[in-house]
Amino acid sequence: MFSRIVSSVDWILFFAVSLIVGAGLLTMNSFVSENYFFEKQLISVIISFAVFFAFSLIDWSFLRRSRMLIVLFFISVAVLLTLFITGSVFKGAQSWFNFGFFAFQPADPVKLVTILLLAKYFSKRHIEIANFKHIFVSGTYAFIFFILVLLQPDFGSAIIIFFVWFGMVMVSGISKKHLLLVFLAGALSFGGLWFFVFQDYQKDRIKTFLDPLADIQGAGYNAYQSTIAVGSGQVLGKGVGFGTQSRLQFLPEYETDFIFASFAEEWGFLGVILLFSLFAIVIWRILLISLYGATNFETLFGLGLAVLFVSHFIIHIGMNIGLLPVTGVTIPFMSYGGSHLLTEFMGLGILMGMREKSKRFHKEDMDNEFLGS
Repeated sequence: MFSRIVSSVDWILFFAVSLIVGAGLLTMNSFVSENYFFEKQLISVIISFAVFFAFSLIDWSFLRRSRMLIVLFFISVAVLLTLFITGSVFKGAQSWFNFGFFAFQPADPVKLVTILLLAKYFSKRHIEIANFKHIFVSGTYAFIFFILVLLQPDFGSAIIIFFVWFGMVMVSGISKKHLLLVFLAGALSFGGLWFFVFQDYQKDRIKTFLDPLADIQGAGYNAYQSTIAVGSGQVLGKGVGFGTQSRLQFLPEYETDFIFASFAEEWGFLGVILLFSLFAIVIWRILLISLYGATNFETLFGLGLAVLFVSHFIIHIGMNIGLLPVTGVTIPFMSYGGSHLLTEFMGLGILMGMREKSKRFHKEDMDNEFLGS
């Protein structure tokens, strides 16, 4: 089994991800008080690593052939609906199942189910994907998840689901005419959401995005403190554990929504460059694995996973430096939280399993070519 793990895992990718995880643990670690977040996250990291290696041993091609993903879709819908009955409310959002010793946010694995479902759907229809019917059907799957997550309300996760769908539609192949229709539908949907779905606090965040300094004691407080933290890090940073904005609690939720700002304050511009480089390596390796997928299913899954991570990364960084509204989007592998971390490593584990199958597929193809068959 050990040799299979060594063979299936992309160790450059794993090493880069591990460094990002380590940076997150160091940022949320306290050197002078209790380490509640650090200790809980460390447990989540250990579990996530174990799941990653276990998933890397599985041949996931059966998902393309079976009806399991449709079953997972309906299970996911049922779980999201159950949230409205038994889910715990935290900061106005009914997004969690609280089991006492741990809490679980279903929106995170739902993103992974979305990628798998769309990868299967598009891979079986790649020749006729330009047909608008397939854009509509795939959009229906994503829209159901989008609405159920938005109504919690969790605007950040909902917008990520939209970006995953949109990104996978783009890489699957879509005509410019249909792309225009998608943008038009998106504009109309946003108008409907603004007037009939968005809560007042969500509207305030969007308004604050346009002028974040207009209400620095109210809706713009988090964004304002975050930009102070990022800017105060300067070139070399204040040193690990010496960030005043986060350690003195001027920066709310420094371990989750604003962990990048906390990291930038302590590690400075050079640390930020290092972090960006590590994420670039992760995305590069994911795209490289996707390029050599055994079938379109593996390729589309890898591309969808890259879209997921890039969307999280850009939105998180954007809201930490005042370029995007605060939506509660975490940064992959770094922010505190077991649900999203486990989901991210599940996604990478599935990709590693697909990578191993692709290696065998290309080896057999080369052997057949050598033998003239």
